[in-house]
Amino acid sequence: MFSEKDKQQIRQRGSELHTVLTQIENFKKGFPFLPIREAASVGNGIIQLTPENLAKRIELYDEKVAKGIKPLKFVPASGAASRMFKALFEGLEAFETASEEEVTANNKDVKQYLEELDKFAFADELKEAIEADGAALNAKTKVEYLLSDKGLDYGSKPKGLLKFHSYESGARTPFEEHLVEGAKYACDATGKVKIHFTVSPEHQEGFETLLNNVKEKYEEELGVRFDISFSQQKPATDTIAVDLKNEPFLNPDGSLLFRPAGHGALIENLNDLDADVIFIKNIDNVVPDRLKQATIDYKKALAGVLLKHQQKLFIYQKELNEKHPVALQSGFLAEVANFLENTLNTKPETNHYYTEKDELYHYLKEKLNRPLRVCGMVRNQGEPGGGPFWAMNPDGTVSLQVVESSQIDPDSVQQQSIAKNATHFNPVDLVCAVKDYKGEKYDLRNYTDPETGFISKKSKDGKELKAQELPGLWNGAMSNWNTLFVEVPIETFNPVKTVNDLLREQHL
Repeated sequence: MFSEKDKQQIRQRGSELHTVLTQIENFKKGFPFLPIREAASVGNGIIQLTPENLAKRIELYDEKVAKGIKPLKFVPASGAASRMFKALFEGLEAFETASEEEVTANNKDVKQYLEELDKFAFADELKEAIEADGAALNAKTKVEYLLSDKGLDYGSKPKGLLKFHSYESGARTPFEEHLVEGAKYACDATGKVKIHFTVSPEHQEGFETLLNNVKEKYEEELGVRFDISFSQQKPATDTIAVDLKNEPFLNPDGSLLFRPAGHGALIENLNDLDADVIFIKNIDNVVPDRLKQATIDYKKALAGVLLKHQQKLFIYQKELNEKHPVALQSGFLAEVANFLENTLNTKPETNHYYTEKDELYHYLKEKLNRPLRVCGMVRNQGEPGGGPFWAMNPDGTVSLQVVESSQIDPDSVQQQSIAKNATHFNPVDLVCAVKDYKGEKYDLRNYTDPETGFISKKSKDGKELKAQELPGLWNGAMSNWNTLFVEVPIETFNPVKTVNDLLREQHL
């Protein structure tokens, strides 16, 4: 299938030939759907914290930080914000042949944007850009100068660098909001705040420039020291594209076409980081200072839940790893099995593991020696996104999984019925522990489910192709982690998917 030249290209990208061949096989056979058993709910896989427990978990996290654990905040911030402005791009195109009245009559998003422009944090800068260019301040320029490089160029900038919120001291970007937020819950005992952003290559300079401009100001205001780092999605994680016959898709110069493999590829970036507790949150889920307290409290509480259960997990890991199976009492193994089933939410489909002591020992040792994550779950209010389910794993166990709608069989009435019964969804609010009881890091690449992925149709140079995404970061890429779900309030979930979302009261 591949020429020597192709193989050389694959090697130069840092990829493995067998990996690329596996990707092509995935195109041919497709990815299996993930069988879900039931939706997780409060009392059935989702922990609900009482005010007393919330306070206790926050206190535990603060105590552990004071004693020296190292937290880190991980923010996927890749890509341009162009999808935020889809309706405005359509409106801009319509302005070429239609009047303002006609455009706004047919495009309610453009109408709202124009009517409430003064409320946006970028409004003053936009008007200055239009006036500095000597252009007329009309409906078309208000859209054009926001999106294009004639003005603010928001149509090609990443979300992290757009002005989201207004303050008396000036506007703030999501990047800055993450700095402020991180200072409140990801600060270690020495006053250092470590935050890692994954960015696109073309945008990294913009993030670094902004950081250089504001770092000193926020350090002084917040009384912390920032340790900010950046990384890019690794080219080696890109997946090969194929034509509709599942043959490698070739560029005009005859080279193989590889495409970025979605945010699941970021497990490689996460794997390169060293911290005791890692908070994960999307770049656009930020709020102004007046609304941050709920987020701060629940981030600390999720970390407290993680650390509480990790204490017992480490005790069991040490016994299982350092003692011979013969030396372990049956009562101890039963205790560990109970912890695995009822706390870490992993259950065998049948009890065959429990019939032989030696087999039970090896089963428990394998399942307990895995990364641990606590995922916040919000009550379902019709927002799109993955949800919390009990799902069947390839090894015959049932465990808690964050499942995307694309992973559920659309033709199965039974599976779709379970999906519709979901009471919660995943707002991408994770706290992770990636080390074992000895403080040694797990290789996170060993805990993914390569059988979860996504195939979509795209086009390039006028030709149709098929593209493949790796398992999502909090779906298949963390499929074989030990997992806990905790209910978090809707106040902690305020994403910005379209520009007009910035007009919601949570962002004004």
